[in-house]
Amino acid sequence: MLLGPALFVSALLFTLGVAGVLLRRNAIIIFMCVELMLNAVNLTFIALAQTLGIAGQIFVFFVMAVAASEAAVGLAIMLAIYRHRATLNLQNINLLKG
Repeated sequence: MLLGPALFVSALLFTLGVAGVLLRRNAIIIFMCVELMLNAVNLTFIALAQTLGIAGQIFVFFVMAVAASEAAVGLAIMLAIYRHRATLNLQNINLLKG
């Protein structure tokens, strides 16, 4: 089985996610880029599970559980910030000012 194409796509997705986190200032876009990075890691685990065994697939379930809890908590925090500040642009939000 060829791992090259799957690992290349995974690396590309992870790079796009990192670039989005570093370059964007909108909290929703940053949140989506973090999810993209988690999916890239899942793709890597599944690709390596084809050659190394079932352990990669078990790790995928753990990553999916972390991603689901991160989505729930992250969306709740974004909703609270939007209700309080009326924006999700991270440049306009200073949470330490009060």
